[in-house]
Amino acid sequence: MNTPAPSVQTDRFVHDRLPPAAQWPQMRYDLPELVVNAQANLVDVLFERIEKNGLSDSPFLRSDQATLTYADAHERVKCIAQVLTEDLKLVPGNRVLLRGGNTIGMALAWLGVVQAGLVAVATMPLLRAKELGEVITKSQASVALCDAGLLAELQAAQDLNPVLVHLVPFNTNEAGSLAMLVAAKDGQFTPCPTSADDIAMMAFTSGTTGTPKAPVHTHRDVLAACEAWPRHVLKATPGDIVMGSPPLAFTFGLGGMLIFPMWAGASVYYPSIAYTPEAMIKLINEVGATICYTAPTFYRQMAAFAKQHGVPTLRTCVSAGEGLPDATRQLWKEATGIEMTDGIGATEMFHIFISAAPAEVRRGAIGKVVPGYTAKVVDDAGREVPRGTIGRLAVIGPTGCRYLDDERQANYVKDGWNYPGDAFLQDEDGYFFYQARADDMIITSGYNVGGPEVEDALLKHPAVAECGVVGVPDDERGMVVKAFVVLKPGQAADQAMRKLLQDHVKAYLAPFKYPRQLDFVASLPRTETGKLQRFKLRQP
Repeated sequence: MNTPAPSVQTDRFVHDRLPPAAQWPQMRYDLPELVVNAQANLVDVLFERIEKNGLSDSPFLRSDQATLTYADAHERVKCIAQVLTEDLKLVPGNRVLLRGGNTIGMALAWLGVVQAGLVAVATMPLLRAKELGEVITKSQASVALCDAGLLAELQAAQDLNPVLVHLVPFNTNEAGSLAMLVAAKDGQFTPCPTSADDIAMMAFTSGTTGTPKAPVHTHRDVLAACEAWPRHVLKATPGDIVMGSPPLAFTFGLGGMLIFPMWAGASVYYPSIAYTPEAMIKLINEVGATICYTAPTFYRQMAAFAKQHGVPTLRTCVSAGEGLPDATRQLWKEATGIEMTDGIGATEMFHIFISAAPAEVRRGAIGKVVPGYTAKVVDDAGREVPRGTIGRLAVIGPTGCRYLDDERQANYVKDGWNYPGDAFLQDEDGYFFYQARADDMIITSGYNVGGPEVEDALLKHPAVAECGVVGVPDDERGMVVKAFVVLKPGQAADQAMRKLLQDHVKAYLAPFKYPRQLDFVASLPRTETGKLQRFKLRQP
């Protein structure tokens, strides 16, 4: 790799709170395309790529109210950067909190912040004042750009956190709004000449394992990620139209619903309505979407509507965010004819590092390691285990985990390798099979049971809408398998159904894996990104 360029981020808050160098992951740039120039502003690089490829007049950001070309978007991004640096007097390295759903306004705001050399701190729309206060305190953001429809909770957080000085609403034309400030600008802005190793973003984790953490990513990280999974697995084209449900505040959504389409010269559609399974299928057809991103649970809920209405333009369906049960993969394939593109990534790694293109899918497996990354299954001492043996996943590549001021860094990175916290086995052909979160492995009477495989078996029963499986303490067996099941409407939550489902699992899996305890519930605890919060199921 070439010599690093000097940092231009005069506010050193984030740089000074990175982990000790000994706890950093090893970064590898083994493929030529992963080598990024020493001086690189990722937003500037992506817009330059568009211009070089003759795509400036192509559609980029779409909604039911507007379609912006890449040239339109670039102009607005530069004006937003002017507002941030000229009106709000921000300097490179300052943090800007972003609060909004998936809208053109949110996308432009994120790009404007990063082009100005500032650090984007995007937050989930459903966060409340207490949670937003924690983000403000951790990031010390002095400015927030917030969707006008989501101001109340942020204003409440601001009252308790005076470090947040300026709150500028977007997606409104009222006085003092971002739109009004932008209207006074001429777009004559030179992108901040950041070092590739300057900080672009702080990405708070979704809280599946408790207190959210704040991984940070550089301009180099995001650009290198574009050259890994999108180039080698997704293979989007300028003609693609992308839709999906992952929030832009979540790295799965930021990559899939903004950065990766931009890298490919494709366009993204942001709906003005809240997605329901049927509404998403109808919108896919109205818009002519070709690529869809969502979580396995939503694909399962959409399958019946996809079968009913058809999805003639759709060609690629990406599933991530949580384990994809084979039952859901087959249900979707039967409804649409499309083999899903599964993947596992992590906020700490920015995006997907194990995946398989449709032609290379192996049933039950997530896929193989994405070119540019190396992965292995190891024991507790970090030694690689024989193929076919369950162990902990360790990953190394062009992205890696650096938490902001968090002692949990030492748990995630060991000897330069990232440990996402998942239990896997790898077969002789290099395919990786997800078992569970490492702390979700159920050891009952000496046997290892992965909650997701029991969930997959339960989902194969026509009465089951959703389910979650965990291990609970047991005096006799150490732990027993416990299932929480949401039934489909009209199904009886009684002892007969309980026995029916237990026998169903025994017929699919080794009998020791069946749920000895099974509770019927109205809903399951999930994060805003749709991930099942198993740690809540384990709480008494």
